[in-house]
Amino acid sequence: MLKLAPDASQRMALLATMEAVNAACDWLAGWAAERGTTSKWAIQAECYRDVRERFGLSAQMTVRAIAKVAAAQKANKRKAATFRSHGAIAYDSRIMSFKALERVSLLTVEGRVLIPMRLGNYQRARMDRQRGEADLLFRDGRFYLSVTLDVPEPDAFAPVGTLGVDLGVVNLAVDSDGDTHSGETVDRCREHYAKRRAKLQSVGTRSARRRLTKTRRREARFRRDRNHVISKQIVGKAQDTKRQIAVEKLTGIRARTTVRRPQRSRHSGWAFAQLRMFLTYKARLAGVPVVAVDPRNTSRGCPQCGHTEKANRRTRNEFVCQSCGHAAPADINAATNIAGRGEAMRPKVPGRLHAAA
Repeated sequence: MLKLAPDASQRMALLATMEAVNAACDWLAGWAAERGTTSKWAIQAECYRDVRERFGLSAQMTVRAIAKVAAAQKANKRKAATFRSHGAIAYDSRIMSFKALERVSLLTVEGRVLIPMRLGNYQRARMDRQRGEADLLFRDGRFYLSVTLDVPEPDAFAPVGTLGVDLGVVNLAVDSDGDTHSGETVDRCREHYAKRRAKLQSVGTRSARRRLTKTRRREARFRRDRNHVISKQIVGKAQDTKRQIAVEKLTGIRARTTVRRPQRSRHSGWAFAQLRMFLTYKARLAGVPVVAVDPRNTSRGCPQCGHTEKANRRTRNEFVCQSCGHAAPADINAATNIAGRGEAMRPKVPGRLHAAA
């Protein structure tokens, strides 16, 4: 994400361009819904000239708008998609070019503008990997470019063991080595922002609604940061010890994890998929194999004797096998079971690896 620093006239040109493109998208979506089509080629053949004349867009901006509408209409081709006036718009190499690492040239409805960028050291070190499209975003009064980077992936190594990872609500992640990443900090953050939301919602003014949007984004950034930190630590451990990572399949996870009424906001706010996604892509960049295992009874099964029953899980935090007496913290026990199932999937022939589901 690159922060832009346009002057007053450039700012107006960018806003006018976003408004024109999204107005064109609304018109195109209405046309496509009336005809029940999601074909980019059909929309372009019939609407290309009209869009250029009606909304004053360049050839490539028109093509990008048509592609955006075709993708949006696939969800429900009989109902017209709607687009926010300042929603993101796509730029490609025909209408965007970078000038060293200081400025970017963007086409607008008022012509080309050369806009300064504010890059940090992390972004500067990776800009040589920029490929393809970028999205122009307008958030909280600021402009950003979300660029795509081409990052080479190393070949996955042949693992010598398995690190099981159990994802949860109270503890966001627990691995089979016994390391725990608590969700206590996230819970405090959730409660803090929940109180702020309730107060702002009770006011109901336009200013309060703007602050609600900022609050929601601030909370999402906090959660995302925590998930980045946790996933980086887990992948780093697996890489250092040459182990693959085993996680549960996420299919139906919300239905499988039931909670009492006071905990429902924690449950619904649990980013089940995000941490898993971060684990997967960081592992791929590090060459660490990831396998997805059957989640059934990982919290009730005994890793020592295999005995499984509900009574093994005495409390949320305690596991005691009713058959052999094996006892362990419940989350660590689940992670151990996940590791065992992942180990059974570990490739025995070098170079043959299981992909995460």
